[in-house]
Amino acid sequence: MSRVLLVLAVLAVATALGLWWRARNGRYTAVDAALLGSAPADRADDTRLTPAELGAPLGARATFVQFSSEVCAPCRRTHAVLATLAAENADLSHVEMDVVQHLDLVRRFGIMRTPTTLLLDARGVVVGRMSGATDRRHALAALASCPGGVCAV
Repeated sequence: MSRVLLVLAVLAVATALGLWWRARNGRYTAVDAALLGSAPADRADDTRLTPAELGAPLGARATFVQFSSEVCAPCRRTHAVLATLAAENADLSHVEMDVVQHLDLVRRFGIMRTPTTLLLDARGVVVGRMSGATDRRHALAALASCPGGVCAV
């Protein structure tokens, strides 16, 4: 009897963890605007990405910078969603970066899993991030919740 209870307890914990993980996947987390504004001059570049670093121009409204790896299935799905969104909106840009080729940026922005997508405003300042597979609904919510309405749809 005690083994059955143990198995049921393990299943309950695993289910709870799975639901928690699924709920967090692809969800947008804003970067604290107060921290961005108070960054010392020598650290101001830590929160900004330039077109030279990206290898592509910034979007007029916003840029999605997706960090991916070659063997990541959710990365391909996220790429399709963000590329479609950028194609539908001329003022959006989507840049995909391989984590292996951009280890300096991975360390700089604390990328711990793929895909991780940084949302940049028109100036290239990181205003938020999404970790895990991102769907269209999450991407649009990220754009709508940019600080100051800079990225709003």
